[in-house]
Amino acid sequence: MPELPEVETVRRGLIKKVKGRKILKCKVLWNGIIAYPEVSKFVKEIENKVIKDIERRGKFLMFNLDDYYLISHLRMEGKYFIKDHNEELSKHDHVIFSLDNDKELRYNDTRKFGKMYLVKKDELNLTPISKLGLEPWDKELTKDYLKDKLNRRLPIKTLLLDQSIITGIGNIYDDEILFLSKINPNTYGKDLTDKNILDIITNTRTVLEKAIEKGGTTIHTYTSVDGITGMFQQELLVHGKKDMPCPTCKHKIIKTTINGRGTYYCPNCQK
Repeated sequence: MPELPEVETVRRGLIKKVKGRKILKCKVLWNGIIAYPEVSKFVKEIENKVIKDIERRGKFLMFNLDDYYLISHLRMEGKYFIKDHNEELSKHDHVIFSLDNDKELRYNDTRKFGKMYLVKKDELNLTPISKLGLEPWDKELTKDYLKDKLNRRLPIKTLLLDQSIITGIGNIYDDEILFLSKINPNTYGKDLTDKNILDIITNTRTVLEKAIEKGGTTIHTYTSVDGITGMFQQELLVHGKKDMPCPTCKHKIIKTTINGRGTYYCPNCQK
């Protein structure tokens, strides 16, 4: 699933292509993509709206459309492509936005897991956006905030994936953050020291900033609107490195499962 750096890369690519364009028509070819409102209302309300800007909240794209937001979650395999209006549709193109420059913005999703919400700007409570925690760079993300949120008898690996605490962290970056913080992923949140918590804040920002700079991490389901496949996978320290030497101590990296999520770490550095 695309995480914050991948979604941010998609956002930046889309802005260059569609900011300022008007949506003339919309065609929905797979109704399951539209989470809110009903499809007929979605199509009617979005037509003739101008894409003022594209924002991001956690792993969600937010198309700023006059007095509406189009909220889009890519889930496992969602992608956006810009195509000529007369170009043949792919079998996985499910939502088609016809723009005022003879181009189409097409939402493509092999698994059809992605979701879209079209809401007025004062109705964000109708979308999952309302349940998200702080962005990694929010000034409110402090030691005291995180200490309170992590004070639970759950593994820190699991807690960092909780989007209601810090939004945007997924499985790949979770492993990298904990490695740089020298924290065993099985450690309960309630057992973390103040230094551990400060290290998590610092390394969350460091890892995600570097990943954005590199265009994200390429997974087989991810590409941006510009066809960018991220280069951060070349920077990964532990994720996906089972049985390879730790970059710090050369101990063998191991893979385990924590609450159903594949987890990579160095048992020597992350005791």
